[in-house]
Formats: sequence, C-alpha cells, structure tokens
Amino acid sequence: MSNRLAKENSPYLLQHANNPVEWYPWGDEALELARQSEKPIFLSIGYAACHWCHVMAHESFEDPETAAIMNQQFINIKVDREERPDLDSIYMSAVVSMTGHGGWPLSVFLTPEGHPFFGGTYFPPTQRYNMPAFREVLLSVHNAWIYQKEQLKNIGQQISDQLSQTVSGGGENQGLNPEIVDKAVFTLAQTYDWKFGGWGSAPKFPQPMAIEFLLRRASLGDKLALEIAAHALRAMAKGGMYDVIGGGFARYSTDNEWRVPHFEKMLYDNALLSQVYLHAYLLTRESNFRRVCEATLDFIARELTHPFGGFYSSLDADSEGQEGRYYLWTPADIRAALQDQGQYEIVAAVYQITESGNFEGSNVLQRTMDDNALATHLGITEEDVLSRLAQIHEKLLLSREKRVHPIRDDKVLVMWNALALISFAEAGRYLGRKDYVELAIRNARFILNELYPKDRLFRSWRDGRAQHNAYLEDHAGLVLGLLSLYQSDPNPFWYSSATALADGMLQHFPDPKGGFFDTRLDHEPLIIRPKDLQDNATPCGNSLAAMALLQLGAYSGRNSLIEVAESALSMIRVHATKYPTAFSYWLCAIDHVFNPISQVAIIGSPHDASTQALIDVLWETYRPHLISAQSGFPIPAGLPELLDNRELVNGLPTAYVCQNFICKWPVATPDELRSQLKSSS
Repeated sequence: MSNRLAKENSPYLLQHANNPVEWYPWGDEALELARQSEKPIFLSIGYAACHWCHVMAHESFEDPETAAIMNQQFINIKVDREERPDLDSIYMSAVVSMTGHGGWPLSVFLTPEGHPFFGGTYFPPTQRYNMPAFREVLLSVHNAWIYQKEQLKNIGQQISDQLSQTVSGGGENQGLNPEIVDKAVFTLAQTYDWKFGGWGSAPKFPQPMAIEFLLRRASLGDKLALEIAAHALRAMAKGGMYDVIGGGFARYSTDNEWRVPHFEKMLYDNALLSQVYLHAYLLTRESNFRRVCEATLDFIARELTHPFGGFYSSLDADSEGQEGRYYLWTPADIRAALQDQGQYEIVAAVYQITESGNFEGSNVLQRTMDDNALATHLGITEEDVLSRLAQIHEKLLLSREKRVHPIRDDKVLVMWNALALISFAEAGRYLGRKDYVELAIRNARFILNELYPKDRLFRSWRDGRAQHNAYLEDHAGLVLGLLSLYQSDPNPFWYSSATALADGMLQHFPDPKGGFFDTRLDHEPLIIRPKDLQDNATPCGNSLAAMALLQLGAYSGRNSLIEVAESALSMIRVHATKYPTAFSYWLCAIDHVFNPISQVAIIGSPHDASTQALIDVLWETYRPHLISAQSGFPIPAGLPELLDNRELVNGLPTAYVCQNFICKWPVATPDELRSQLKSSS
C-alpha cells in the first residue's frame, strides 16, 4: 500500500511511496497533524542520486518493524533537497551546529512547531561505524520526548534563535579593495595539492568555481593562477572521476588521486566543469581540455536532455544493486567489447587494467600514460594514439550501453538548467558549435514556457507539471543564462526576459541589511527566512545575483544595479580571502568590480560576412570581462541600452568598444577591434 508520497512529482519522493513508513510531504497537512497530536516530527532529507540515501531507505525505511516505531511515535516527513533547498539549508545548518558535520541523508527531529532539537545523517540498522542503530535513536528520542518534552522544545527554540541570528551572515559592509582577489589567489596557491591536484583531502571535490576564479585571473596575465588551474584540470581529466568512455564527471572522488569516484553524475557538476575546461582550452589551446569540454556537453545532450529541451537533474550512483556497476570493467568485459587483442593491449597499457582491479575486483578507468608516453610505448604518433583511443572508446561505449543504466532523476530544476544553459551557449559561440547554441535556445524556450507562466518563476518541472516557488538562485542563475545566450543568439527576447527576472528579484528577495534572502517575500513561513552566503557545490543565490546585476548594469547603464551588487559583495570580503574555495563565485564577481567589463556593441546585418568577422574576434580567446550586444541597422526598440544611438560608419558593419561607460572610436575591421580589446584588458 502506498503512502502520501504517491501523489508527489519528485522522483526521490516517489522512490519512497511504497515504504511502510507513513511518509508525508512537507506541507500544512503534516505540520498541522504534528501540532494536533503533539508528536515530534522526523524529517528525512535526501535526493534521488544519493547512494547512502538508498542504503538507509533499504535498511530502515523498508523495514516493517522500524516503520512501525516511526509511524506510532512520529510524524514522518520526506523532502527532496533539490526541490526544497530552503528546508535543506535551514535543517542542514541546524545539524551542523549540533554535530559539527552534515550530509545526506539528513535525519532531523523537530518539535511540532518545526524547531530542530536532535539530528544526524545516516544511521545504520545496527550499531556500527561508531554510530547508534536507527531504532535506538528513534526510541531514545521518543523517550526523551515523553519525559523531557519542555526541555527539548527549549533546545529547539534556542537552535532556531541561533540560526536566526546568523542568517544575515557576512556582517557589516566591509568595503572592497583589489587586495581581496590577490590574497585569494595566494591562499589557493598555498593550500593547493601539487601532487594529485585540487584542494583538500578525500573525499575530494572538483572545485570548478575556484578554478574559474583562477582562470579569470589568468586571462589578465596571472601565470601562477593559470598553472594551478591547468594542473587541476589535467589531474581530473585522466579519468576515474571523469568518465573517459562516455564523458561527464561523477560527483567527487573518494580518494586523493581522483581514481575512485562516488559514481552519481549531477547536472550542475557537469555544467560547471564543462565551462572551466572550455575556458582553460581558450587560454592554453591544450586540445585535451576541449575534448573533455565537448565530451561532457555531449554527455548532457545524450543522457540528461528531455525531448522538449529541459535538462534532467542526475544519474544515480547505483545500478543492478551495486554502486558504480555501470562504469566498472573487468579484463573479460573489455576483451568481449573490443574483440581485438591489439586494442585490448592499448587499453591495458593506458588504463593499467588488472584482474584484481582497483575497485572491488573491477577496474575504474583512469589513465596512467599521457598521449606522448603512450605514443612512445606503442611506437606510433600522438595523432595515431588519439585516433585509436577514439575507436576503442566508441566500442566500449556501445558495449556499456547494453548494460542496465543507472536510474535517472528526470525532474528539471531551473538553476541547474541555467548553469547548463550558460555552458552550451558559451561553448557554442567560442567553439563555433551551432548545435550547442541550438540546444541552449531550446533549453531557454523550455524554461520560459514551462516554468515562468504569468510572471512567476517556478523551481521544478516534471511530466508537464511545474511546482515550488523559485528561489533566489533560480532567478539569478536564469538571468545569467539568458544573458549568455543573448551573446550567442542576439534575440532581444532573451535580454528582455533577463531584465524582467532581475526586476522581480529586486522586488521580491531583497534584505534591507544588504544582499538578498533565498526565498520570496510571499514564501511560506519557516522557522527562519534563509539567506545562504556560502558557495557550495553550486554558486549561492547571492553570489549569482551579484554577478547578474553587474552584467545587467553594464548592459543597461543602470548604476543602481551595480551599487546593489557591490553592497552584497562587500559583506563577504573577509570570508572570501580566508576561505576562497567556499566563496569562489563571489570572488569571480569581485574580480569584475576591479576589472571593469568591456562593453562591445556590433552593428551590422547578421548575414554580412564582415559583421560575422567582427563577432568572431570577440570569441578568439577567453574574455570573462566582456559583454556584447549585436543588432542590424536600423536598431529596433527594446534592445540593450548599450546599443542606443549606434550608427554604421561609412555604411559598414561597425564595432563600438566601451568601458566604464566611455566608448572608444568606432571601428570596422577585425584588426582594429582586436587592438582595442587588447588595450582594454
């Protein structure tokens, strides 16, 4: 018999619809029942691709005896963290404050009023890993509630009060100065792992936003920043966490060497990583960076794209009941797939294939030789190496496609789609990939048509149903996505939609103390109104909003937008220099403040080869401090203010380069434009 989750739309919630636990979705029905019955709430938060969420569900939530305790003593609520980042942020902060660590599955006990008084993450069914059994936890909390209810309520209220005091974060306006970015680069260099690449120890996360910040500095001539970024990208591209067969990245590495991943594949990771590989290629011209970028985008297009244009959320870590089974290889698997001993020997050499394997008796594919070393080993050219590996990977991918695929979370989330929209739009214009631009256009149309009806943005879509209020990150991320698309496809609709979204963001999300809240003014009441200022696996809403307003200010000339952005940026100055990996996207935005955006207006028929020649100059190298607007002549109404009063010079397609709202002499040749852009950087 199914529970109340059977009516939900989230794949994660639907995974628990047939549990014997009487789950409720978060909402008035469950909260009112908790108040009426005076029972505590057990809140379980997770997501569809989470391996340990599946483990706890199988061990405890599918167990009738455990479910009986839960149903008798608690009101049980299940939340998809990807649909409700507000709840996840609040209760994750509570658990971290109580235990010193967090993660998913998140397991929190609340008073009927929603105040957290005890929590943790994964609890096993029996005592192990120095953790109590989940049933013991349930019974202990129940007994404490019976005999110490008022004390627990006081604890919950105190924790909520503490969260409320810290939610405004950042402190007073601390001002901005150029030393912030220099100190952040120095800190990133000091803490960098030059042996294996990246920052921190296992589990090791890819940190694409920190790499992006370094690449932005590298575009201005910082050689150390480029060296660090390129080293990190080369380390990850060897394989292991990167899927050398089908493209795309797993969530993180369980070891320091990037060898054995946690096998779930998330849209946001692949969107962010494809961007930094693209930008690194543009700065270094290392062909492998381009290959990884395109293979990652091709993975998204192949495995995470709805027929109507939305991008799905993730692929599960598990298949056939085993973590990573879809991605693992034995020597027999490879021989059967290739049917060619010579090709097998190449794979065995480049990936060090063994019978014992490097993960649970199988092999995760990670390169032990670069192209040059493999060419020397085989006595062939590097070009031949690339050709042979491409043929081998194609065979292995065809063989792998016959396996049972990991389950896909097929909901569409606005903010994650916005990150992918940026990636496809940028790669399309920088690499001349019209197919990527078309994917970006289809995605933007899908989001605006399906999730933005009647001037109200929704967070999540699945099976024709949009739901949940969009959050700050959704609005700001989509503004940036539409502005990126506008530069690849100069349709004024993209720009006007971005402007409307930004105006709504300014109206519905502002915090009078500076920056923005994560939820709309009319969002449902929670124990606090969340305001997350730290970049995590994705940029936080406030750092995205700051970047969006800086770009829109450059397009429109509205200094008020830039002032709001700089006010938000000043809140995190000290944090950003001390903890750059936790504030990396903030640092990207701060970098914009001290390296003003070059504004380029190009006037001319889009069908004129001379117009295209000017446009091509813009995307010859990575230009993170540049925005562009394009139009035929005469210029129609409704376009960015950057295009106002522009004329053709001598009837020829013309480019105007401006900075700090001061424009240089208009030019009509690619060489003149290239020279002006160089002098502006």
